[in-house]
Amino acid sequence: MSSNPIFLAFLATMGTWAMTALGAAFVFFFKTIQKHVMNALLGFASGIMIAASFWSLLAPAIELAEDGPVPAYIAATIGFLLGGLFLYVSDHLLPHTHIGSKEGEEEGIPTHLRRSILLVLSITLHNFPEGLAVGVAIGSAAMSGGNMSAALAVAIGIGLQNLPEGAAVSIPLRREGLSRTKSFFYGQASGIVEPIAGVLGALLVTQVTPILPYALAFAAGAMIYVVVEELIPEAQGASDDHKGTHYATLGTMLGFAVMMILDVALG
Repeated sequence: MSSNPIFLAFLATMGTWAMTALGAAFVFFFKTIQKHVMNALLGFASGIMIAASFWSLLAPAIELAEDGPVPAYIAATIGFLLGGLFLYVSDHLLPHTHIGSKEGEEEGIPTHLRRSILLVLSITLHNFPEGLAVGVAIGSAAMSGGNMSAALAVAIGIGLQNLPEGAAVSIPLRREGLSRTKSFFYGQASGIVEPIAGVLGALLVTQVTPILPYALAFAAGAMIYVVVEELIPEAQGASDDHKGTHYATLGTMLGFAVMMILDVALG
C-alpha cells in the first residue's frame, strides 16, 4: 500500500463512506427503526465522536504544540473554537433539516429544496468534520512521525458511527414515501463528502506543517459542535419517556469506551 498520506486519507475516508452506504442499505430490510434503538445508535455515534475528539485529536494537538511559539493550551483552544465557529456559521448558512423535524422547521438560508434533500444536507454537514478529522489525523501522523495506526483508529471509529447515521437518513426517507432505491441513494450520498474532506485535510497539513496542532484541534471542535448541537439532542429528543433517554445515554457511554479502546490499543 502507498505510504502517501493523501492517498491513505482517501482510502480511509472511502472506507468511512462505505460504512455510511452499508447503514443506508438497511432500508432494503427495514421500513422503520424503533425509537429506543435509534436513540442508542445516535448515542453510540456521539460517544465515538467525543472520544475521538480528545484521544485522537486534542491530545495530539497539545503534544505537537508544546515546542511551538504559542503555549500549547492556547494553540489547542484557538483551533478548537475555530472548528466550532466554522460549524456554527455553516449551520446557519447551509439549508437543511433534521430527523424528526416538522414542516417549517428548516434551518439555514431560505430555500425551496425538497425535504429529502434538506435531510441529506443535514447529515452531509455532520460528515464533513468527520472526514476532515480522518484526513488531518493521517496527515499529522505522517508529518510528525506519529503512529499511523492511531490515526487509522480514527477512521475505524468514524466508520463505526457512520453505520447508524446512514440508516438514520435512508429509513426516515423511506417512511416519508420515497422508494427503497432512492432512499438508499440519498443515504449513501450524505457520506460522499467524507473522502473530499479527508483529502483536503491531509493535503492541508502536509503542505503547511506549522498548522498541524491547530488543524487537529479544529477538527475536534467541529466534531464536538456536531455532537452537542445535533446528535445528542436528536437522541434525547426522540424519546417519549425517560427509558428512551437511558438508551441514548448508555449508547454514548458504549461509543466512548469503544473509541477509547481503539485509540489506546492501536496508539
